[in-house]
Amino acid sequence: MTDPGLKIQVLKNISSLKEKGFHVVIVHGGGPFIKNILNEANIQSEFIDGQRKTTPEAMEYVEMALKGKVNGSLVSIINSLGHKAVGLSGKDGQTVIAKKRMHVIRVNGKEETVDLGQVGDVASVDPALINILLENDFIPVLTCIAADNKGNDYNINGDMFAGHVAGAVAAKEYIVLTDVDGLLLDMTDPDSMLREIRIEELAELKEKGIIQGGMIPKIESCEIALENGAESARIINGTVPEQITQLFENKMTGTIIRK
Repeated sequence: MTDPGLKIQVLKNISSLKEKGFHVVIVHGGGPFIKNILNEANIQSEFIDGQRKTTPEAMEYVEMALKGKVNGSLVSIINSLGHKAVGLSGKDGQTVIAKKRMHVIRVNGKEETVDLGQVGDVASVDPALINILLENDFIPVLTCIAADNKGNDYNINGDMFAGHVAGAVAAKEYIVLTDVDGLLLDMTDPDSMLREIRIEELAELKEKGIIQGGMIPKIESCEIALENGAESARIINGTVPEQITQLFENKMTGTIIRK
């Protein structure tokens, strides 16, 4: 996302799946862009267990970054490649209904609830608008903002948002782009990558600390997708764009997670 050349190549390869006859839905976040716009606006961010507390003032800039800057850029690039992209957030057509997220921390052995402001979780997904766009040859490009039933806006973790959307549209393949080739048993050994794993085996890998850091939300999003209707989930390296086109060439690419 932050490398213009790489971004174009990734979108070109994603769009090539459309040319092969697949319906394509893109979901994105944009953490670095949020950080930049908040810095430019001199809005200080408070982090709790790695999660950004989002004030109403900050939320305005979060939406500017995600919907205005990042989403608009992706749509423009896809259109320039000869396809028809439509930029959306979860708010459009009430596609995603959010709920406020309350974070639980442990202090002196006791659990305490922390208010993260306008940080949300997905309450429900209505794929009607997405399906209409797909049926009419458009590529929906969604960013991870949604409102609750009272119209309050929330910033939602992009991985969780994507997993819920993938489940709701019953995706044949839910593809997570990250910066490693897949799920590694040993982070220092590229040859330790798991080619395939079943969803019930993931809990043990979490307990052993094999699934850690930024891989945790990626894996959890795959679980959400599979539990809500997606057929399979796969983690691949988005910094190696050719892995995208290898997905449907009967090549072993990334780590596939099955029910």
